[in-house]
Amino acid sequence: MVCWMADEPLRSGARYAIKHTTRSAKAIIEDLRYRMDVNTLQRDQASVELGLNEIGRVRIRTSTPLLLDEYRLSRSTGGFILIDETTQDTVGAGMVVRTGPEPELQIDDAHEGLAA
Repeated sequence: MVCWMADEPLRSGARYAIKHTTRSAKAIIEDLRYRMDVNTLQRDQASVELGLNEIGRVRIRTSTPLLLDEYRLSRSTGGFILIDETTQDTVGAGMVVRTGPEPELQIDDAHEGLAA
């Protein structure tokens, strides 16, 4: 999840620097999964950008591996900031919701689990 803090909106494909603990790397926003409406807690999956002070879930690819933990397990290794490489301004603050690839549920596996 990212809280966006810049006037210029966050969009898929954008490039930033990411700072995590003492490490920095280059990062690309691969996907904006959804924008969270903070008033209703509804997920807007049709949203293509995050504006100033908006919160959303994103998938980020980094130039080097980062040793991450989920934020709920460790605040120090589960948080990060995004930095505009041109201006060196902090443009976003985030927390890791999930590390690694997202699990995929296959129909065959679901049926096997129900039968057991």
